[in-house]
Amino acid sequence: MNDTELLALLALLQIDGVGDIVAKKLLQHCGSAELVFKAHPKQLKAIDGVGEVLVRNLKSKIAFEKAEAELRFITDEKIAVLYYQNDNYPNRLKHCADGPILLFASGNFDFSNNPVISIVGTRQITTNGTVFCKKLIEDLAVFNPVIVSGFAYGVDIVAHQTAMDCGVQTIGVLAHGLNQVYPKTHKKYWAKMEQNGGFLTEFWSHSNPDKENFVKRNRIVAGMSEATIVIESAEKGGSLITAAMANDYNRDVFAVPGRTTDKYSQGCNTLIKTQRAALITSAADVVYGLNWELKSATTKSVQKQLFVTLETEEQKMYDYLQINGKQLLDSLALACDFPIFKTASILLNMELKGVVRPLPGKWFEAI
Repeated sequence: MNDTELLALLALLQIDGVGDIVAKKLLQHCGSAELVFKAHPKQLKAIDGVGEVLVRNLKSKIAFEKAEAELRFITDEKIAVLYYQNDNYPNRLKHCADGPILLFASGNFDFSNNPVISIVGTRQITTNGTVFCKKLIEDLAVFNPVIVSGFAYGVDIVAHQTAMDCGVQTIGVLAHGLNQVYPKTHKKYWAKMEQNGGFLTEFWSHSNPDKENFVKRNRIVAGMSEATIVIESAEKGGSLITAAMANDYNRDVFAVPGRTTDKYSQGCNTLIKTQRAALITSAADVVYGLNWELKSATTKSVQKQLFVTLETEEQKMYDYLQINGKQLLDSLALACDFPIFKTASILLNMELKGVVRPLPGKWFEAI
């Protein structure tokens, strides 16, 4: 995209009455942002949602002045701009009607061929929540996922830190411009995050982390991901909004259950109870729910160990596969007298040990 078109896009987004949905209609009808501003009023009024007031607003010189200032910031700070029709834009977010026209990016990340999952939850994460979040990402790391969160306190920063420790990409979706860090205490993570992923935002350099921006930010977290996982949440909270948005986008949602008396399990329990999220107790439940296969991992390989120690339940399952050949997950669970969720968890551990191999259609065989 050349600077002239980018300037026009920035100006378009500053026009009163133009949001992401209306902007997409204008761009689709006219072909480019430059042509939107050159279009005849009669042509523009033929577009659904465009009236006399909006057409008048398109003559705004102030919009171009603001756009020029932002373009200077983008150029000076070497900010990457992701346009919703380009290949570098998150693929799933392209299919969200209210997805941002532009995203501003900082860092080093690649969305191609990697599963993208969002991990969200309370800012008041408990010890149990921390342990679960770390173990979840550690076990999923073999699939080389991109871990998305909001760079906030609590679950968010635990997810980002663990992803970096595991050597997988992680992306913080911000509720403000790229000229600042919020919360300020997280500035110490900024450079490492940029080396192991980075940051995305739709907000301009003058935007502060205002309350309403966090709700807008959440639709990006939900929309760009294959699934959203809620680790812990009180009865009300931003992570529940993200889960609701993920539901609206027809994405998978998972939640970690907790005791009915635990404050920060109330939200997760409600999501599960109302069937707005699938219950998970381990990474194996995510793998099973998303139908991931171990061989889909792109940069990490798992090789069979020469001397493997199997737990009693693993040995029972391995012996059955050795004798009876490849089996469906459901059939294996029935034959070994284990619940489905437990069978999936045992199989994942065995895959990591390199003694079983997943096959298409949830079949498994011994190696």
